[in-house]
Amino acid sequence: MQPTTKTERINSVDIIRGIALLGILLMNIIGFGLYKAYWDPTISGGATGLNLNAWWINTMFFEGTMRGMFSMLFGAGIILFTSRTVGEINSVSVTDAYFRRILWLFLFGIIHAYILLWQGEILYPYALIGLFAYSFRNWAPKHLIIGAITLCLVFTVWNSKDYFEMKDISEIAGSAQIKKAAGTTLTKSESKSIAKWEAEIASKKPTPEDVSEARNQLTKDYFSAMMFRAPRTKFNQTSTMYRVFFWDIFAMMLLGMCFLKNGILKAQKSNKYYLIMILAGYAIGLSTNYFEANYIMTHKFEILSFYYADITHELGRFPTTIGHVGLIMLFIKSGIFPFLQRSLGAVGQMAFTNYIMQTIICNFIFLGFGFAMYGKFQRYELYYIVVGIWIFQLIVSPIWLKYFRFGPLEWAWRSLTYWQRQPMKR
Repeated sequence: MQPTTKTERINSVDIIRGIALLGILLMNIIGFGLYKAYWDPTISGGATGLNLNAWWINTMFFEGTMRGMFSMLFGAGIILFTSRTVGEINSVSVTDAYFRRILWLFLFGIIHAYILLWQGEILYPYALIGLFAYSFRNWAPKHLIIGAITLCLVFTVWNSKDYFEMKDISEIAGSAQIKKAAGTTLTKSESKSIAKWEAEIASKKPTPEDVSEARNQLTKDYFSAMMFRAPRTKFNQTSTMYRVFFWDIFAMMLLGMCFLKNGILKAQKSNKYYLIMILAGYAIGLSTNYFEANYIMTHKFEILSFYYADITHELGRFPTTIGHVGLIMLFIKSGIFPFLQRSLGAVGQMAFTNYIMQTIICNFIFLGFGFAMYGKFQRYELYYIVVGIWIFQLIVSPIWLKYFRFGPLEWAWRSLTYWQRQPMKR
């Protein structure tokens, strides 16, 4: 068994991975540049005019879908990695090499989160879930689809439970506050509901003072930023990992396996097939996303409105992601803009390097050891930075691959996986 050569690569997979990698920055840039504004634009960055439009567009088209496509490709990658001729290299079987590869990714995720200071990093969840997904690589496509839908349904049921639970807490706390103001003694349950609701408000609706304190800590030195972000990073890699990512990412990995096996990701289906994917995916997904975004806005970004919208989150994200895949496949099959397609493919081939590069660039722009611009941009202005990074990576990636076989981090990951220094120069 040897690393994949250039002639063995699937061009369509590289292109869609490149698009997903660039698209992820549309969402991540909010976490890089603003405090707790990913979901709620009223907290920081502005919630009117162009800022509101930016939130609306992302919520409608990109939230969860770029990560969804990237997760699909990770699932497809499991099959591509393990389906080659079974052999050994340095006494390591294909299976052992896969788990070595995953465990190195696990370590990269820890470094990315705590050393490179990206609290929204995704390598750690991919590594953990990749350990589970491996066992499903031999399932038939129809069983993979059933598995993906089942995971989404479990996630939806859990979201529904959270909404009704939080709704009850809110109502009990509201009534208890009235009783407390009137001097009536509260029950233990009422006191707990008040404490829970106040903690929820403190978490989801930070005050201007909280936002200012976050900016002060993140624009000091490196260690101040590290200590400030560490608790949130820990929460994301524990509670969020098992409450959200496991179901979200696992479902899309199974879908990616299915789409690779039936030829969708290889651009082997007819134009009509992909057109049906687009129409059906967008009809269901975008309609649901519109309902969610409109509901949140109508209710003025109240805490419960987000919980309510989460109930249908998978009904919006799952089909919209499928629609995106169909659209990208038609774009690839059309052959239009060949230079752009080659550049996107190069970005995708260097996805690991480019993902970490996005973190390094953004942290240097926003945190204190760089330009300390955290919290200074409006929401829509952050996308000027996104476009700049896109252009840079679209130019640099193909130039790099003209002279080298892999991106720097891809080379390191492969060398560690096979425990053998890989040739770098072409």
